[in-house]
Amino acid sequence: MKIVIAGAGAVGFHLAELMSKENQDITLIDRDVEVLAHASNHLDVLTIKGDASSTAIMEAAGVSSAQLFISVTTSEKTNLLLAILAKEAGAKRTIARITNAEYLEPGQRERFKKLGVDELISPTQLAAKEILRLLERASFTDLFEFEKGQLSVVGFTLDTSCPLINQSIEEIDRLNDDFIFRGIALLRDDKTIIPRGNTILRKGDHLYIATRKKHLDQAMRFVGKQLKPIKKVMLVGGTALALETAKLIQDKYRITVVLDNKKEETKCAELLSSGLIIHADPGNIDALREEGLENTDAFIALTPNAETNIITSLTAEQLGVYKTIALVDNVNYTHISQHIGIDTIINKKLIAANSIFRFIRKGKVKAIASLHGVDAEIIEFVIHKSNRLLKHPIRDLHFPEKSIIAGVIRESKSYLPDGDFRFQLDDKVIVLALPEAIHLVEEIFK
Repeated sequence: MKIVIAGAGAVGFHLAELMSKENQDITLIDRDVEVLAHASNHLDVLTIKGDASSTAIMEAAGVSSAQLFISVTTSEKTNLLLAILAKEAGAKRTIARITNAEYLEPGQRERFKKLGVDELISPTQLAAKEILRLLERASFTDLFEFEKGQLSVVGFTLDTSCPLINQSIEEIDRLNDDFIFRGIALLRDDKTIIPRGNTILRKGDHLYIATRKKHLDQAMRFVGKQLKPIKKVMLVGGTALALETAKLIQDKYRITVVLDNKKEETKCAELLSSGLIIHADPGNIDALREEGLENTDAFIALTPNAETNIITSLTAEQLGVYKTIALVDNVNYTHISQHIGIDTIINKKLIAANSIFRFIRKGKVKAIASLHGVDAEIIEFVIHKSNRLLKHPIRDLHFPEKSIIAGVIRESKSYLPDGDFRFQLDDKVIVLALPEAIHLVEEIFK
């Protein structure tokens, strides 16, 4: 697939990096020589320096023959304009990164589609919604819901209080008739394992399971932490994500927002109808303790500095705060932060990539998700035509060994299928696959 990406900043580079691993034909456009040089040195992509709105640059990039044009510069207006121009030039599908949440309303989306912008992606809003979901299910480090929660994939760390330690997946399944789940991924010492029945869980493992909506509450008690409802939240940082998150969660929780910039404080005051705004250094632990850090149920660090977010979240954890969430856009820090005790990592680049990735997949893909620190992807396929998938039970379909079916959603019911299960037309099939198995899985659903 020929893909043109305008904007080689953090999001553009990360998208190009992920897509180049898929052997896609990637062209990256930017005005900045340094970011393009960095991309050329690290990625197998074609780079073009210049203004992506220029007719000459568009011709040089081959936009007219592109199956996908993605505009992810730092300017929302530029992204919208480029997507419109790319569509006029002949690009089959266009995607624009935006910041204004109003543009995501159905009427606005339709308006932009008529102009030539097929899809609008807001990493900020997607991340804020993920934070809200995590607060609602605070015992888990990760939570991905498919078909409005009919099937969920949740992650948690096996600490000293977790009752699953030193048991095999098969034993846990046999001893708990009222809890139906499927272990789909295990992160152990930075290595991703697809657990089988005889896999024995160890202290420090990070386990991801798939379960039905009605079993989520039972799943919580397996985490080992004392279940506690979230009431008081402290949020630090004046980033766009911090403000969007505060706005989104203010009606559900008692929030305290810590800022050290007068402009940000004014803007936050305009956005919030409730909540307390504190002027203090978000990285100053003593100041945070004075403002009641130890008495909060959840601490969310969303400053632009990953190190500040990691250190303050770790300190909050040590002080007994039940739930910690940190914005860490540096992918290299993901493993480190998980190992030292932070509950949940938020990475906007990965979230944006997940939303865009489904457009380059073979087969009819409805959703895709990446688990933090796990070298695998969860892909939701839709069985949209009659083929060999419907003729044989799962055990005879020869799924790659490095993949696992997390679940199946059929109409309003969810299933954790065994080898005798047979797919039907319109089934939604959620599959976790390691990188080397992704293309094989795609071929099965093609």
